[in-house]
Amino acid sequence: HTLQKHCQKIKPARSSRALPALYKGKGAHAAACFKIRNALYNRRPARYNVQEIAAARQTCLPGECEVQAGKHGVSPRGLQQAGRGCRAREGFLEGMYMRHLIDPLDFTVEELDRLLRLGEDIRREPGAYSESCKGKKLATLFYEPSTRTRLSFEAAMLNLGGSVLGFPSANVSSVSKGESVADTIRIVSCYADIAAMRHPLEGAPMRAARFSRIPVINAGDGGHQHPTQTLTDLLTILTRRGRLSHLKIGFCGDLKYGRTVHSLVNALARYEGNEFVFISPEELRVPGHLIENVVKPAHIPYAEVTGLEEAMADLDILYMTRIQKERFTDAGEYERLKGSYVLDMPKMVLGKADMAVLHPLPRVDEIEVALDEDPRAMYFKQAKYGMYVRMALIITMLNLDTHTTLLRGKTFPGAVCKNPNCITHTETYLPKSFISLGNSLLECEFCNERLLMEH
Repeated sequence: HTLQKHCQKIKPARSSRALPALYKGKGAHAAACFKIRNALYNRRPARYNVQEIAAARQTCLPGECEVQAGKHGVSPRGLQQAGRGCRAREGFLEGMYMRHLIDPLDFTVEELDRLLRLGEDIRREPGAYSESCKGKKLATLFYEPSTRTRLSFEAAMLNLGGSVLGFPSANVSSVSKGESVADTIRIVSCYADIAAMRHPLEGAPMRAARFSRIPVINAGDGGHQHPTQTLTDLLTILTRRGRLSHLKIGFCGDLKYGRTVHSLVNALARYEGNEFVFISPEELRVPGHLIENVVKPAHIPYAEVTGLEEAMADLDILYMTRIQKERFTDAGEYERLKGSYVLDMPKMVLGKADMAVLHPLPRVDEIEVALDEDPRAMYFKQAKYGMYVRMALIITMLNLDTHTTLLRGKTFPGAVCKNPNCITHTETYLPKSFISLGNSLLECEFCNERLLMEH
């Protein structure tokens, strides 16, 4: 009774569309109240339990609301940086008040585990979910070519009983006439219930999310992030190894521009006992910010090597990637590096009998065709698992009442991102938003490029 009386001080939202009014000026405190109201009135009884209500109760009672809220996942991304407060009063748009998937950390580990369990259940009994999204529409907004990701999203929605609309490349949409990402997503929000966006510029899906009235899923932005490929990789590893912890994972190939690698490192860093081996030419080393921001803070043992043979013997997972021609501005550099690593039978002999070989595809020449029949080659199964996990993701995104916090930083006088592929250089009306890392070091919120401010 006391708990109910306390929560009634903030009127409940009747749906996720009413969240802006609920959050305005109240931050995480309101988020916790919203979760408790759902639990108390049993509107979604399967998603709440006594422990969650107890955790939310601690949040809602007077005290450090925003700090405590992060402990039970009210806002999985924004409240990792606890105490920043509610952004509604700063004029951000209603895209802030629903759930988006922009990078792998937008889901808590607990939410991620639930999603993967759902994906595994769909893999076993896909027919049971054939009408889960009946009457719903998915918009696939692909500004650059894609085979697996786009078709996987479309197949996922069709298998769920929904329908699909969208465009396969920028030159067959109003983008070719100069339409901005913000305007495109505003229009698409009128026609669809959820959107998947791929864009060559880093930070574009985040930009879209800020203006969207429907959930936005990042289907890959430049060399930055590819969270749905990460979900595919995680489901494949879980199915093959039975766990996501205490594994030794080797990443081989283009680690500088490979967004699939960046996203998977972010995700696996949250599971205990994992070790990483980064195998690449010196020119394509894993970015320093990934080591400094993700690997080291998680105290993950790691090694950087240039030879694939020397790493093979101890690996549980080998994640191969191609050298991506489209990411190079210098054709000569690509020609020099493109054949750096080829996984063939002599190298496979060096690996464990239960090792799994993953690849986000397409492959060029980095894995010999002769290895396709090896039971350790998981890359074609991996592609199919991508459809199952995207089915789980669409179901999850359409049924979440929580929200994703976007742009947690602020502008700094004279600070401009130096990454030429950042969306802020193309859509110049965007705020040049940075997170301060201390010691005059800033990080662009759209592409994670670091900038040292000069005084």
